[in-house]
Amino acid sequence: MNVEKDFRFNDLLNSEHPEIILEKVAPFTELMMEYRCALMEVETKLKVLNEEFAAKNKRNPVETIKTRIKTPLSITEKLKRKGVDVTVENMEKYLTDIAGIRVICSFQDDIYRVAKLLSKQDDITLITEKDYIKNPKPNGYRSLHLILDIPIFLSNEKKHMKVEVQFRTIAMDFWASLDHKLKYKKNVKNPDVVAQELLRCADIITEMDHRMQEIRHMIEEEKEGIVES
Repeated sequence: MNVEKDFRFNDLLNSEHPEIILEKVAPFTELMMEYRCALMEVETKLKVLNEEFAAKNKRNPVETIKTRIKTPLSITEKLKRKGVDVTVENMEKYLTDIAGIRVICSFQDDIYRVAKLLSKQDDITLITEKDYIKNPKPNGYRSLHLILDIPIFLSNEKKHMKVEVQFRTIAMDFWASLDHKLKYKKNVKNPDVVAQELLRCADIITEMDHRMQEIRHMIEEEKEGIVES
C-alpha cells in the first residue's frame, strides 16, 4: 500500500486555502503529471485524425484543440460539493473532468464524425456521452461531451486515465465563452431578460451552423458534378 497516496488530507478541509497545501503534496503532483500525459495521448490522436481527413478530403474538420488541467482550487471545491474528503484517491474515484480537451470543429457533422472515429479506437473506452447539441441545456448551451478512458505507458506501469473531451463548432464555442463571462458579472440588472436574450442568441447561432453546413454540402455537390462531367 502507498501510505502517502492513501493518506486522508483532513487538514486540507480545515485550511483556509486547501488548494495551496494540495499543490505541495507529492502524490498530487504525480497525478497531475499523469493527467497531462493522458491529454497528450488524446491530443495526438485528434491531430492524426485531422491530418488524415485533410489529406483525403482537402479540408480540416478540426479548427483548434485546447487542453486544460483543473486547478487545485477547482478540484477541492468540486470534491467538497460531492461531500467527500479532499484526497488524491478521491480525485481519481469521483472526478472525471480533471483533464479536459476542447475540440473546435468547423461544422456539426464534423463533430460527430471525429468523435466517433476517436471513441472507437481500440485502446480507448467510451465511459459516458452527453449530447447537448441534440438536447441543449435549458440556457441554450450546446456541446458534445465524452468521458474517455485511455491508457498511458509510464516507465514502470500502464495506467488508465479519464479525459473529458468537449466538441463544439466555432459558433457554439463563441456563445459558451460569452455566457461564461456574463455569469460572473455582479449586480446584473434584469438577469431574466439577459438569460432570455442569451437563449435567443443560442438558437440563432444553431440556425447559422445548420445553414453553413448546408452551404458546404451545396459546394461539395457542385464539385462532384464538375468532376463527373
